[in-house]
Amino acid sequence: MEFVVSIIAIALIVIGAFGIIFDKRPLDKVIMFSILNAGFLLVVVLFNYLDVALFVALADPLSTLVFILAIVKINEIRKNKTDSGELHD
Repeated sequence: MEFVVSIIAIALIVIGAFGIIFDKRPLDKVIMFSILNAGFLLVVVLFNYLDVALFVALADPLSTLVFILAIVKINEIRKNKTDSGELHD
């Protein structure tokens, strides 16, 4: 049974990593980051580091929230620069 769970964890980590690399939209990258975190949490639990798993389970939603807030702020700054004509990228 542990072998099946480890295969699922590895698949989640690989899917999340490739999704982060190859997705173009920032919100899709956040979703893939959450999938990668789920695989990482499974690996941590599989190796019986339950104290670390507790911290990871508490920190994952917070890091996702910070990423979403950063994406919203960056989009807001880009929109303001585009409207004022300061965008040189």
